[in-house]
Amino acid sequence: MTRIDAWGFATGTPATAPDDHGRGPETAEPDHATHTTAGTRPAKPTAAGRRSAHLEREEDEPQRTARAALTRILEPGDETAGRWLRERGPVALWHTLSDDTADPPAGATPAKIAGLRLRAGRARPTADLDAITALGGRFLCPGDDEWPRQLDDLGDARPVGLWVRGTGNLRLWALRSVAVVGARACTEYGAHLATTLGAGLADRGWTVVSGAAYGVDGAAHRGALAADGATVAVMASGVDYAYPRGHTELIDRIAEQGLVVAELPPGDHPTRSRFIQRNRVIAALTRGTVVVEAELRSGSLVTARRALALGRFTMGMPGPVTSGLSAGVHQLLRGEAAVVTDADEVIELVGSIGDLAPERAGQTRIRDLLDPVTSRVLEALPARGSTDTAHLAQEAGTPRDVTQSKLFELLSLGFVQRCGERWELARRAETTDGSRRGGP
Repeated sequence: MTRIDAWGFATGTPATAPDDHGRGPETAEPDHATHTTAGTRPAKPTAAGRRSAHLEREEDEPQRTARAALTRILEPGDETAGRWLRERGPVALWHTLSDDTADPPAGATPAKIAGLRLRAGRARPTADLDAITALGGRFLCPGDDEWPRQLDDLGDARPVGLWVRGTGNLRLWALRSVAVVGARACTEYGAHLATTLGAGLADRGWTVVSGAAYGVDGAAHRGALAADGATVAVMASGVDYAYPRGHTELIDRIAEQGLVVAELPPGDHPTRSRFIQRNRVIAALTRGTVVVEAELRSGSLVTARRALALGRFTMGMPGPVTSGLSAGVHQLLRGEAAVVTDADEVIELVGSIGDLAPERAGQTRIRDLLDPVTSRVLEALPARGSTDTAHLAQEAGTPRDVTQSKLFELLSLGFVQRCGERWELARRAETTDGSRRGGP
């Protein structure tokens, strides 16, 4: 039997396949899909079942509308507001923040409530939901089939909901995903690494997740797109607000071939704090985070450390020790991050059993393949000049007939040359491609 881990990967043996959190069936949320036994067709839904599903969708609409409104009212990553949401539910919290006469949530300061109620006055969730539909997108809520449940690891900092552009299934794509982040003002070296890594991961069926910023982010997305692979851009703005502006074309292309995801509703703009909070979503959504070039105060290190705190794999690609853009990565590598140099090594860490990187070794030289006795005879030859067989036998500590035999072997391999009754080293560069050479 094979165990499926929290991300759907084979890890060992037992019993039941857990959900995205790794929970067993006794604690997992119910799956509304129809289950069938092998060899039988799924039962056709009855009229009562169809009415039940329709009623369930209708009951879900107030919750979805409330969450859509709250994405315009609450700041991403606000754990206090997340606790209110958990305790009260989205509909009650929205009504509380929309009604100046309602009792504020427990522990809320007057200043914070006043600010949130000002925002609540401009919330138009129906218009926002219509806007995302017009973009060909959708609004995801916790509990939806497409909701990536690993985001629940963020606790009260979990997103209220996610606005999504693109046709891919976010939950399924996130099951095999890696974040590639790094410096905005990266070097050519960093851009090359990120592009190659993005293409390598995508080519092996992994989703590349990043933030669509200049530098490493953009290079990783482009690498994945060039390999006709899956990539997800997690925005610090609305999904229709391209930032940076210079990446408008790239973000549009990601929306066509991949997914563009945001916590903020359509049209909302990025801020410094929203960039920082965006990083927690990247860290939680993926199986691991790779940092390619980062200064000591780089925001990409925030993503890596958040991934580490969430129990995700954290990796770094080293660079020149003289480069300030590598200093942050190297500091990360001195901690608990793992060194990786290509997609194979990343997948070996984040993948399932058997996803091993190829073994690497230096080129084998012909001299490495010589047996010990032949090596001793070769080493007994003087660096300059020649010597006879008897002297070589004495120096190598081998019988004369064995020495003579080994000398003829070395002659056929091109290591020595014969000068009458004497022997000397052949003057030639040793080959490194494993091919054999004949005598002089």
